[in-house]
Amino acid sequence: MFPLIRKKVLFLPGWFSDGGTKAAFMRSLGYDVRTPRLSDWFFRRAVVQAQRAFEDMKPDVIVGASRGGGVAMDLDSGDTPMILMAPAWRRWCRNRRCKSGTVIIHSIRDECVPFGDSLELCRGNIEVPLIATGEDHRLNDSEARSALASALCLVLADNPKPSS
Repeated sequence: MFPLIRKKVLFLPGWFSDGGTKAAFMRSLGYDVRTPRLSDWFFRRAVVQAQRAFEDMKPDVIVGASRGGGVAMDLDSGDTPMILMAPAWRRWCRNRRCKSGTVIIHSIRDECVPFGDSLELCRGNIEVPLIATGEDHRLNDSEARSALASALCLVLADNPKPSS
């Protein structure tokens, strides 16, 4: 019998968030989730901390929520796919574009990060789908969790590299 190899998710939570709810949800789906502690005060430091976690873990996918989505965009992550949930990129990010293999999930009712920011990220890049779902910025409702589960399946099916 072969052991089950769980796909690895590097989860980058938002500002002043431990990401516990989303991480627990992804674990319930069978993923091996690592959530590094990121600096809440210094964006560049948060990127360095996330980069270190990325290099240590070698994840199959990166999921970034809000400010964590902005951190994810600034990582040197090669061809590792990303799921960005209401990414707060405009204020801090050096990188102003999404790479191929990215899926964005954002609520049109988000009152923290404008939905238009995600539209702008997708503009001119048909390889970056935008899933408009969820009740609010937190994206913790059942519809948003379902979108996250689907996005994980989508990006991992397109990037079937084996976990080490």
